[in-house]
Amino acid sequence: MISVEAAAIEPAGATDSTWREIPGGVTAPLGFRAAGLHCGIKRARPDLALILSDVPAACAAVFTTNRVKAAPVLVSMEHVRSGKCRAAVVASGNANACTGPKGLEDARTMANVTGEVLGIPPDEVIVASTGVIGVPMPIEKVCEGIRLAAGALDPGPTGGAAAAEAILTTDRTLKEVAVEGDVGGHRVRIGGIAKGSGMIHPNMATMLAFVTTDAAITPGMLRRALARSVERSFNMITIDGDTSTNDMAVAFANGTAGNPTVASEDASFDAFSKGLDHVTGTLARMIVQDGEGATRIIKVEVRGGKTEWDARRIARTIASSNLVKTAVFGADPNWGRVLAAAGRAGVEFDADLVDVFIGDVLVARSGAAVEFDEGRARDAMARKEVLIVVDLHAGAESACAYTCDLTYEYVRINASYRS
Repeated sequence: MISVEAAAIEPAGATDSTWREIPGGVTAPLGFRAAGLHCGIKRARPDLALILSDVPAACAAVFTTNRVKAAPVLVSMEHVRSGKCRAAVVASGNANACTGPKGLEDARTMANVTGEVLGIPPDEVIVASTGVIGVPMPIEKVCEGIRLAAGALDPGPTGGAAAAEAILTTDRTLKEVAVEGDVGGHRVRIGGIAKGSGMIHPNMATMLAFVTTDAAITPGMLRRALARSVERSFNMITIDGDTSTNDMAVAFANGTAGNPTVASEDASFDAFSKGLDHVTGTLARMIVQDGEGATRIIKVEVRGGKTEWDARRIARTIASSNLVKTAVFGADPNWGRVLAAAGRAGVEFDADLVDVFIGDVLVARSGAAVEFDEGRARDAMARKEVLIVVDLHAGAESACAYTCDLTYEYVRINASYRS
């Protein structure tokens, strides 16, 4: 039998006490400015964001795995290959996906106009969009918004918060965080903003995340750190099992902190990675908290895996089960749904060895029912943060996935998304 803590669910991804949270998001690191405003894509709310590094920056990105990729994703995939980008322009309310050659032209126009008003090459601009698929981009309004945003760029927290608000769609809350820590004997800051509330599933979804840092790090090492961090955080959350056409996570590093450049997997790389994990992990948890219609956060922890891959695969599968998510919504300790989901994850394990906990209540031992206090189990499922633990007793590896309950409100939101 294992012991389960009934404490609050910690952020996805690793966190480290040597990194402390500070005010601000993408403008917390030195040398970054941001803006957000309304340009006319949406009826009234802010819908265009701009982020700029005042000096050249290393850049890395991770993009959606969906075979149907939006025009801005295709353009940004081209631009990031150089490893040197210093700006991002984000349109919210229109995905510019499945819009044909004109959509690709519009995405390039966004990069060209951004480069022109900022005085940088267009191929140093990341382009992102989020919103309704298949609708032409109102490119004239967007271009005018880019020009206005360039004049509103702000290095303070107001600029970062404005950008964080402008990238939202069905989100109910801003998602921004920043941390400060030591890399190579120098104070380094890492900040981030994200959007995501629905169409969230492992391997990225309708999620946008932008990370800035004043650390000096090579593009290759930044790419490696970001890929690992995304795998631990954004790729371990799910809202509804749908992956999108537009999602991306982008990191900019401009080196203004003055630390020796991180160029290999050494102690400085490890230190930087811990700070990055704190930022992406916190943002990932914010996305789950803000899941469309959600009333509860769910952490699925798989222990005793033969390999870490096994544990990750099973945790993701349980977290993406609609039957598990609806059981949590109804506070029904139906542990059979948990075990059934684990069994279809495509991982070999002995079902006769598996224990299942809901909160700190053992509800199944050795793959079979045990007597348990239904009231305590229901109470554990009625909390704002619900913990489900599965112990495979097959090894020493573990992994966690995060999701939210599936509610009537989720159906209502997505039944009228375009209107």
